Amino acid sequence: MIDLSTKYLGMKLRSPLVASASPLSREVDGICRMEEAGASAVVLYSLFEEQLHQEEADLNYHLAAGTESYAESLTYFPQASEFHTGPEGYLEHIRKAKASVGIPIIASLNGSTLGGWTKFAAEIERAGADALECNVYYIPTDPKLTAADIENTYLNILRAVKAAVSIPVAIKLSPFFSNLSNMAHRLDEAGADALVLFNRFYQPDIDLEELEIRPSVLLSTPQALRLPLTWIGILHGRVKADLAATGGVHNAEDAVKLLMVGANVTMLCSALMRNGINHLRHVERELRDWMEEHEYESVTQMQGSMSQLHSADPSAFERAQYMRAVKGMQHIHIAGWR
Repeated sequence: MIDLSTKYLGMKLRSPLVASASPLSREVDGICRMEEAGASAVVLYSLFEEQLHQEEADLNYHLAAGTESYAESLTYFPQASEFHTGPEGYLEHIRKAKASVGIPIIASLNGSTLGGWTKFAAEIERAGADALECNVYYIPTDPKLTAADIENTYLNILRAVKAAVSIPVAIKLSPFFSNLSNMAHRLDEAGADALVLFNRFYQPDIDLEELEIRPSVLLSTPQALRLPLTWIGILHGRVKADLAATGGVHNAEDAVKLLMVGANVTMLCSALMRNGINHLRHVERELRDWMEEHEYESVTQMQGSMSQLHSADPSAFERAQYMRAVKGMQHIHIAGWR
């Protein structure tokens, strides 16, 4: 009997296959379908503080509009209760999801102020979320900000949120730190229950016809797996925090590789948006088949077996591997090369 169970954020999950934050979780029906397909937990789409401020501004505008007119005209304007302002819609979504499924619901929060992070984190906990993923989507553009300033931003957010809630807290990281290993250790010491590797930064594109800057969202490919695979392999056994892999997980082989370097869970997003929610069933079946074929009885037996700490060639995660890879390119035939 293959045991797929794993532990993440203090919870025992039936498998390492977790649905990461995506539009698929915007409807409770989608969350139910992900549970039925085999997701062991679901990370909800992110609650953005800026969006809440915009909704509040829109509400104030509509409620104030026309107040200088005749009093009887006020009956035509909507009441405040008709607007889904603030985090109420998101909090209600958490409550409905918890009432509809038996798997853990992990909320996702993207704040813009320290007060916003703590306020909404506390409200998310009261709504019943099993855990919170801090989605720190932060692109520093001020040339006066130092690396230390940026790192302290992450640490201050984590410490403030941990002080505000008692549920487990994961922090979703960017790979763009000058020393990611050091940053991971500092977040671990500050109390992070899990590190999610990695956040994807969406770069804009240019519409050459309209001459406008426009957002461009591209689904990940299996090649994106290499970055979290490298860093999870390096961090496994060196931090107490759980390690979650997100980005590039498309099939069972991707999940196996990440588990072997030390991931507690492997999160799927693009694969489900591209292939449908039922793709989870296929990935789980293939995972079971691979483990049986290679005589693994449990996910726990696999986890970390090929991390840097347990690798026969630890340098494969570092510079020596880079040199070997570059040297290996000499044997690749390049079309058109003379």
